Amino acid sequence: MAADAALSTPQETALRRKLCLMMFLQIFIWGAWFELGFDYIPSLGFAGWQNALIFGAFNIGALVALFFSTQFADRRFAAEKFLGVSHVIGGAAILALFFIRPAPADPTDKAAVLAAADAVFWPFFLLMLLHCVFYVPTVSIANSIAFANLKNPAREFGPVRVWGTVGWIVASWPFIFILVDWAKVPALSEVGFVDWVGKALGTSKEGAAASEAQRYIFVVAGAASFVLAAISPLLPHTPPKPAAGGDSFAWLKAARFLKNPFIAVLFLVTFIDAAVHQSFFYWTASFLKSPEVGIPANWVLPVMKIGQIAEILTMLVLGYVLRTFGWRLTMIVGVLGHSARFAVFAFYPEKEAAILINALHGVCYAFFFATVYIFVDEFFPKDTRSSAQGLFNALIIGVGPFVANLVCGQLGETYKVGDKLNYSAIFQVSMYAGLAAAVILALFFHPPKSAPSETPPAA
Repeated sequence: MAADAALSTPQETALRRKLCLMMFLQIFIWGAWFELGFDYIPSLGFAGWQNALIFGAFNIGALVALFFSTQFADRRFAAEKFLGVSHVIGGAAILALFFIRPAPADPTDKAAVLAAADAVFWPFFLLMLLHCVFYVPTVSIANSIAFANLKNPAREFGPVRVWGTVGWIVASWPFIFILVDWAKVPALSEVGFVDWVGKALGTSKEGAAASEAQRYIFVVAGAASFVLAAISPLLPHTPPKPAAGGDSFAWLKAARFLKNPFIAVLFLVTFIDAAVHQSFFYWTASFLKSPEVGIPANWVLPVMKIGQIAEILTMLVLGYVLRTFGWRLTMIVGVLGHSARFAVFAFYPEKEAAILINALHGVCYAFFFATVYIFVDEFFPKDTRSSAQGLFNALIIGVGPFVANLVCGQLGETYKVGDKLNYSAIFQVSMYAGLAAAVILALFFHPPKSAPSETPPAA
C-alpha cells in the first residue's frame, strides 16, 4: 500500500509523464520514415545494391548499438545527455535527406536516371548511416532511463513503453494530409464541411507527385528528433554505469550458450523470421498502392499501422497464451502469422483482405519476437541475460534485416516485368521461408522445462 501511495504522488506522476513522452517521440521518429522510406527511396533511381545499402544503414546502426551503447555510452555519459546530443546529430542528418534528390532526368533514359542517382548516392547513404548510428543506440538508452528511474520497473515499464507503440502509430497521421492532392479538393465554401473532409481524405496524390510528397518523412522525423533533444534536459538525471568485473566477457559467455541445441535452433529461426519480417516492410507500402490493391497513397501508412494496434491487444494476452500453449507452439503460431499474411498478399490481393490481414502483425511480433525476449530472460543466467538479449537483438534488427534487404533487392530484379513487379512470386518466397522456420521449430526446438545450468555443456 505504501508503494502504491508513493507512486501516486505528483512527483511520480510527472516523472511517468516525462518518460511516456520520451518513449512516444523515440519511436515516433522511427515510425515516421521507416515504412514509407521503402517506397520513396527506390523512386530516386538508385541501383539495387545502392538501395540495399541505404536500407542496411539501420541494420548497421543496430550492430553498432549492440556494442556502443553498452560498452561505451552507458559507462561514460549521463543517459539523458547522450539522448539529447544523439538526437540533435541524428535529427540534422535525417532532415538533410529531404534536400538530397537526383537532378531531373528523362525517365525513359535509364542511363541518365542512374547517372543522376549515382551523383547523390554517397551523400544520401552517409547521411542515412549517420542518422542510424546515432539513433539506434538511443532506443536502448531510452529504455535504460526508464528502468533506472521507475520504482517498480516490472509493473510500470509496460504502460510507459506502450507509448512508444502509440508514437509509431501516430507517426502516420501527418501523411494522411501531406499526401492529399489538395488541387483536386473543392473549396470549403463550395461544399459542406463533412463533404469537404470526405473529399480531402479520399483524394490522394499519385505517381511522381506522391513520391515528391513522401520525402516529407524526413522532415517529420527530423522535427520529432529535435523536440526529443529539447526535452532531454528535463528527463531525470541518469548517471553513467561503471563496468562490472565480468562485463568484458559477457558477450563470449552468452554466445557459448549456443552450444545448447535448443538455443542454437532458436537462434537460427530468429534469423529467418527477422529476415521474413523485414521483407514485409521492404515491399508492403509499394504493394498496397499498386493497381492490384489500389489503396490511396495517403492511407498506406495508416493501413500498415493496423499491425501495431493489434500488437498492443495481442501483448495483453501473451502471458495467458504462453502459460496455456508453451514456448514452442506460441512461437510457431507467431512465425506462421507471417506466412499467412504473405499467402493473402500472394494469392488473394484484394483490397479488403490486404487491409485486414495486417492485423496479424500483432500475432507475428508478440508470439515470436516478444516471446523470444522473454525466453532469453528465462533461460540465460543473470550475468549474461543483457548480453544474450543484445545477441538476439542483433539478429532481429541487425543481421536478419540486412540480409533480407540484399535478398529483396535481388528478388526485385528477378521478378520485374517491364516496370511492374510480380508481387505474387516475391511474397511466396517470404511465405515459404516462414513455413520452413515453423517446421524447424516444430521438429527441433525442444527446450527443457527449467532453465539450463549456469555453465553450458561441452560441444
